[in-house]
Amino acid sequence: MYELKTKETDSSVIEFIEKIESTKKKQDAYQLLDIFTKATGHQAKMWGTSIIGFGSYHYKYNSGHEGDAPLVGFSPRKAKISLYFTVGEPKREELLKELGKHTTGKACVYINKIADIDVSVLNKLIINSVQFLKEKYPKSSSQ
Repeated sequence: MYELKTKETDSSVIEFIEKIESTKKKQDAYQLLDIFTKATGHQAKMWGTSIIGFGSYHYKYNSGHEGDAPLVGFSPRKAKISLYFTVGEPKREELLKELGKHTTGKACVYINKIADIDVSVLNKLIINSVQFLKEKYPKSSSQ
């Protein structure tokens, strides 16, 4: 059976951020920590070895695949900062047009630095994603 690689851990978020080599990326990570914490009302937790997640929900796909994931999160990776919002939230694409300099992958939004984006739009993306997932998975999202 498939084993999820990205699970909530007891690792310290602060210790993880402190290990970031780039001073600027470390500052951005602390700023994102503050933004996500205020927007979600959830305490940050490490998911796997490199994702800082906020809240959680349990999903189950039609295929039968299921698991737990953070409602939203970010990862200050060496190349870019990955931002995690749900795919399928109705206002996501519209808000991404207003976010500022970024690229997107299948589910991630990538930024170089916070200075490149509009933080008020980031807040909307976070809040909309959390609300969307809590409505879609009401019995399994952490409040």
